[in-house]
Amino acid sequence: MSTDTTVRPPVAANASGGPNTPRKRSRANRSAWLRVLEYGTPLVIAAIWWFADELGVTTFFFPSLETIVERFPEVWNGTTLVRDVVPTLTAILLGFAVSCIAGIGFGLLLGLNPRVNEFLLPLLEFFRAMPAIAAVPLFIILLGVGMEMKVGCIVFAAIWPVLLNTTDGVRGVDKTMLDTASSYQLTPYWRITRLILPAASPSIVAGMRVALAQSMVLIIISELVASSAGIGNVISDATGKFDLVAVWTGICFMAIVAFVLSKLFEMFEHRILAWHRGLHGREES
Repeated sequence: MSTDTTVRPPVAANASGGPNTPRKRSRANRSAWLRVLEYGTPLVIAAIWWFADELGVTTFFFPSLETIVERFPEVWNGTTLVRDVVPTLTAILLGFAVSCIAGIGFGLLLGLNPRVNEFLLPLLEFFRAMPAIAAVPLFIILLGVGMEMKVGCIVFAAIWPVLLNTTDGVRGVDKTMLDTASSYQLTPYWRITRLILPAASPSIVAGMRVALAQSMVLIIISELVASSAGIGNVISDATGKFDLVAVWTGICFMAIVAFVLSKLFEMFEHRILAWHRGLHGREES
C-alpha cells in the first residue's frame, strides 16, 4: 500500500473572479461611495438652499427653496398640470420618438452605403452645425405655435446625435461577423435585426441619450419663444409679470421632469445593454 506524499499548492478559489476577491470588494466599495455622492450631494445642496433665509444668502432674484415649495401648489395645480404639463411631455415624447426612429433608419442607410454617406455627409454636417435655436422662428412661421412647431423643433435638434451615432456604430461592426453572415447567405433582414443593430446598439443608445437632453432643451426654448401652453409658457408668463418665485417653481418643475425622464432612460439603457455590460465585465475579470 503506497501513500501519496506529494505536496500540492493550495488552490486559489477566488483568484480569478470569486465573490470575495479584493478587486470585487474594492469595486463594490467604490460603487457604494458613488451612490452616496449621487444622492447625497443634491440633498446637501437642497438643505442649504432650504435654510438660505437663515443663512442670509437670499435675494429678490434668488429666493429660498422653502419659499419656492410653499408657492409650488399655487402655480402647479390640477388645471396647470392638464393645460401646460401634458402638452410639454407629449411634445418631448413625440419629438424624441420621431428623432430616434428617423435617426436609426437613416443612420442604417448611411452606414450600410458608404457612397451614399460620402455624398450626403457635407449636407448633413451643414444642418448638424446649424444651431437649432436659430431655426425656431422658421418653424413658428411654417407650423404656427402649436404642437407641430414644438415637435418639429425637437426633431430638428435631436435627430442628429441618433443619426450620426447610428452611422458610426453600423460602420464599426466587425467585418469578420459581416463576412461570416454573408458566407451563410443570411437574409438582409436577419443581418440587420440580429447582427448589425445589436452590435451598433451601444453607439445608438449613446446618441439617444444626447437626443433626450436636446429634446428637453428645445421644448423649453420653443415654448418660451412662442406657445399657448406648456411649462415654458408658464415660465414666460411669470417672467412678464416679474413673479420670480413662480419662475423658480417652473425651473424646479422642469428639473424634476428632466430627472424623471433621465432615470427612465437609464432603466431602458440598463435593460437593452445588459449583454454589453456582461461582456465587458467578463473582460475585466
